[in-house]
Amino acid sequence: MNLDQIIAATSVMPVMVVDRVEDAVPLSRALVEGGIRVLEITLRTAAGLDAVRVIKQEIPDAIVGVGTIATPAQLDAAISAGAQFGVSPGTTPTLLKAIVDSKLPFFPGVATMSEVMQVLEAGLDVMKFFPAVAAGGIKMLDSFRGPFPNVRFCPTGGINAQNAPDFFKLPNVVAVGGSWLTPKNLVAGGSWTEITRLAREAAALKP
Repeated sequence: MNLDQIIAATSVMPVMVVDRVEDAVPLSRALVEGGIRVLEITLRTAAGLDAVRVIKQEIPDAIVGVGTIATPAQLDAAISAGAQFGVSPGTTPTLLKAIVDSKLPFFPGVATMSEVMQVLEAGLDVMKFFPAVAAGGIKMLDSFRGPFPNVRFCPTGGINAQNAPDFFKLPNVVAVGGSWLTPKNLVAGGSWTEITRLAREAAALKP
């Protein structure tokens, strides 16, 4: 899949922190049943890459990406695990070169005008705005529109069911990322039906 196809398949991208590999499949299945197919599995835990492998194997309807990619080595590991797309919290020249060379669909992280310019120079025009609320939120994204009318963003960080509709009102926002779909207590308790309900509500947020 290319990046445009991935964007077309999602409105809300769950930022998933998987502590136990055995939770990966039921958690992902609950999200997919709620209409959320594009899943970002972060590298914040040791179980992340193994989670990607089992989700890919068990849930063919899921579009599985890897988040929190900060180095070229992590990018290579994500690709080896079967990632269909990647997400980084920020960018460096070294990581940007590796992203472009890999041809993996990617949401490179940016928070400032200069970082947007750096990513544009690398030939990429879809970016993760992170940490969205802390870095200026809706006002910052609106400020990006003037100098960068063709750049599209997936804001992540501080997004929730209450403020997501306000982000979707911006023409340069194509999706939002958030961890509110996968609360730790619900995952730990195996409350998959409740997660499906949250996913169904999230899938309906974008007009």
